[in-house]
Amino acid sequence: MAILKRIWAERRIIVTSVAIILFLAIMQNVRSTEILQLDVDAYNFFVLKLRRPWMTSIMEGFSSLSSPIVIGAMFLMVAAFAPGRRPGLCAAVNLVCVVFINQVLKYIVHRPRPDGFRLISEVGYSFPSGHSMVSMAFYGLCAWMVWHYERDRIMRWACCLAFAGTIVVVGMSRVYLGVHYASDVIAGFCVSLAWIGVYTKVFCPMFMPAEPDQHKEIVQSPVYVEPAHPSAIDNTLAMKARHMRWKNSSKMEDEEGADED
Repeated sequence: MAILKRIWAERRIIVTSVAIILFLAIMQNVRSTEILQLDVDAYNFFVLKLRRPWMTSIMEGFSSLSSPIVIGAMFLMVAAFAPGRRPGLCAAVNLVCVVFINQVLKYIVHRPRPDGFRLISEVGYSFPSGHSMVSMAFYGLCAWMVWHYERDRIMRWACCLAFAGTIVVVGMSRVYLGVHYASDVIAGFCVSLAWIGVYTKVFCPMFMPAEPDQHKEIVQSPVYVEPAHPSAIDNTLAMKARHMRWKNSSKMEDEEGADED
């Protein structure tokens, strides 16, 4: 139990470190060889086995979840309804930084896009996937906001799982549509995941309201149990108080009767 608590307390450092190491390993392999075995296996599954006319429309819809129009609409919702002093600016800075990082990495690696089996037209280099990085950065930040500021336990888990599912299907759609290799997608996820680990620790406190450390530890603990409803506690205390008054009253009547005798 002590080890699990220690791992939970250091989860941000662990996840960020693993993401960086995995990205560096993938980038080294990509620069040494054009196609990885992972890319071949993904091509055989998504392109040769999974492609169907009706599935293509679905995958195009999934891919659009990371398009500027959809991200823009979601950004407006974050700016309007998320808590904090400037949640919109927080999301905007996050997106700008991720797009900049993506362009720098694309320029460094210079990996051409897959050729011969694309279903849509895309320009620019392939590694890492820009759609995957943007979806992980934006929807990952939304999940972080919900996890920290939503008090309903079921809603917190449901929203975070929905955001995680959105990130995954965006990445899958890019491989299916033939505009990215699987290694591009996984590398993009790793970069943005590491970035979110740093961004939510360093920059988010500038824009979002801080919570008491003690409350955060209790709410985020794996053994956290939702407290009882306040009204139930008040009713219980009131019943105990009435019972004590009744006992004291009965005791005083008995003593008065004994004195008369």
